Amino acid sequence: MFLDLAPFARASGEVRLPGSKSISNRVLLLSALASGTTHVHDLLQADDTEVMLQALQILGVALTRLNPQNAHIVGCAGRFPTQSAELFLGNAGTAFRPLTAALVMRGGDYVLSGVPRMHERPIRDLVDALRPLGAQIDYLGTPGFPPLKLHPSKLQLDRAVSVRGDVSSQFLTALLLALPLSGRAVRIEVEGELISKPYVEITLNLMSRFGVNVQREAWKSFTVPAGSYKSPGEITIEGDASSASYFLAAGVLGGGPVRVNGVGKQSIQGDVRFIEVLERMGGHMTLGDHWIEARGTGRLRALDADLNHIPDAAMTAAVLALFADGPSTLRNIASWRVKETDRLAAMATELRKLGAQVEEGADDLRITPPTHWRAATIDTYDDHRMAMCFSLAAFGGVAVRIQDPGCVAKTFPDYFQALASVVQPQ
Repeated sequence: MFLDLAPFARASGEVRLPGSKSISNRVLLLSALASGTTHVHDLLQADDTEVMLQALQILGVALTRLNPQNAHIVGCAGRFPTQSAELFLGNAGTAFRPLTAALVMRGGDYVLSGVPRMHERPIRDLVDALRPLGAQIDYLGTPGFPPLKLHPSKLQLDRAVSVRGDVSSQFLTALLLALPLSGRAVRIEVEGELISKPYVEITLNLMSRFGVNVQREAWKSFTVPAGSYKSPGEITIEGDASSASYFLAAGVLGGGPVRVNGVGKQSIQGDVRFIEVLERMGGHMTLGDHWIEARGTGRLRALDADLNHIPDAAMTAAVLALFADGPSTLRNIASWRVKETDRLAAMATELRKLGAQVEEGADDLRITPPTHWRAATIDTYDDHRMAMCFSLAAFGGVAVRIQDPGCVAKTFPDYFQALASVVQPQ
């Protein structure tokens, strides 16, 4: 399957964003672990949330879907009713990593698996953090990677938990979400530099909404207090800031104005800071509490920036670099290599197809814009963000074919319809 995009001339209009994947899956797990019933509004309807919902139902959580975006979840007060299960979690790191830690904390026999790419995404750092506590975890395939077998374990929580922070922030997030189930105060120490800090901030913010306030010392130590999760009653998922990046970029490339609704000044997501990238490159941005609007002001300026704090939206910046007035360098993005695909290698390959010169480093990309744009067939590597960000290349005056456009179902099933509503072809 493929989708052909004719060259885009302009962009203007409004888009209502789907719910944030990062917030949705955290809220679903917290609601399941809490005491009380949580009414979740504006839930993301996509592959990654569906696997989390299915897993929670298999684990015995009482869950009612009022419609695709709204659900009632009766929390199990920290203990899943089902003590033995096999869970298939697709390619959803936001489901796989936190569920692993939560299931270890409460014991039981579980097998966790996913699609082949999930079995290539590392989980050793989380396993290595849990094993010193007494967790019995077996690798069922390649050591250091899923699938996993979890055995009932008697945990020793009289020591600090140590976890590496320089591969994925999801390992720290998994521990933070799970440790309140221990019933005692536990300190987490982070080894090395913690990457993607804004995603940890989302975790801490949402834990607080569910009654657990973590003490943080810089980004090196976190103390999870003794306590338990309590439902806030109702919670609304804000729009996905990573998905907003494509439409805001379209507004800059296509003149605008393009407004995204569902995320704005009050956002708790780090990717809202992508607006700073757009402003540095020459875009004009306007923000409300729950909306952002983008306009173009002319040719884009080249960018040289550390984008570790916005790894997903940084992919959009890589495509914007095609339109800049000189070479751009995106730095400190090594985490791309352990995402849905090796995004550093994939991005370099696909940018070259369009005529760019690309130098791929261990943790950076240097992108020189095309002198002559070439029509291209973009391979997406079963990676939703590859498909979405490369759709913007159609502003380069050439036809773009997106292979496997259905991969956007991971987080934004209606992406291409939403894009078509704001772009005008040449």
